[in-house]
Amino acid sequence: MLIVGLTGGIATGKSTVADIFEELGAYRIDTDRLARLVVEPHQPVWEAVVLSFGTGVLSDSGSLDRKKLAAIIFADPEKREVLNKLTHPAVRTLLREELAHARQQGVGIVLVEVPLLYEAGFDCEVDCVIVVKTTEKTQLARLLSRENLSEEAARLRIEAQMPLQEKMIRADYQIDNEGSPSMTREQAEKVWQLLRQKCSND
Repeated sequence: MLIVGLTGGIATGKSTVADIFEELGAYRIDTDRLARLVVEPHQPVWEAVVLSFGTGVLSDSGSLDRKKLAAIIFADPEKREVLNKLTHPAVRTLLREELAHARQQGVGIVLVEVPLLYEAGFDCEVDCVIVVKTTEKTQLARLLSRENLSEEAARLRIEAQMPLQEKMIRADYQIDNEGSPSMTREQAEKVWQLLRQKCSND
């Protein structure tokens, strides 16, 4: 089984590219989904987050208010590190469980979508890495269009991650999502063929 990590900068279009790979036949695991599972109300990680950040990060229903929490952690690197230390180990455990399940099912290629793949050390969990890239100008424009953020807040979110250039250097494959959807798909299909060859050769 070939485990492929998919990452990139915020708002570079990782989910769009992951959709394409899933259509092509990849078994997709989205770690954002796993991250939401581990902070469901009254789970151990939820309790630890509330203890660390206070009940002000909760919605009326008792679930974590992701926007309130995001405003705190993107403004304060130390608090961001606290949250990461609380959540990442639990996400890693769930990821390994899903990978084991995929292996039992006889899956050939697994695509693991991880926004903070390098920052959180998840590159150790995968066999190769694809980075989705765009210009910072495009990242900023997409963030401002989809989130109710000031430009300063949007820039803080971009700067909170490892520079995209560094991710590109470390990755095995790159997909440029700056152009048209058809151009992105064409690149993804080429990478998919390379992954299938690699899977059959291993």
